[in-house]
Amino acid sequence: MSEEKKKKKKAVKKDSQLIIRINGEERDEFVELCNHLDTTAAREIRRFIREFVTASKAE
Repeated sequence: MSEEKKKKKKAVKKDSQLIIRINGEERDEFVELCNHLDTTAAREIRRFIREFVTASKAE
């Protein structure tokens, strides 16, 4: 990743929360899988949201 992209990503401030309720077993399995893939649950959920919004705009 280029230095410019890294700076751009850091410039986006995370200033809001989204609270969801899910089954504890599903949560634990998801977090464990994320750890195994060397990522975080929050990062993957943010990625899903970005991709979902982008795909919805393309329709």
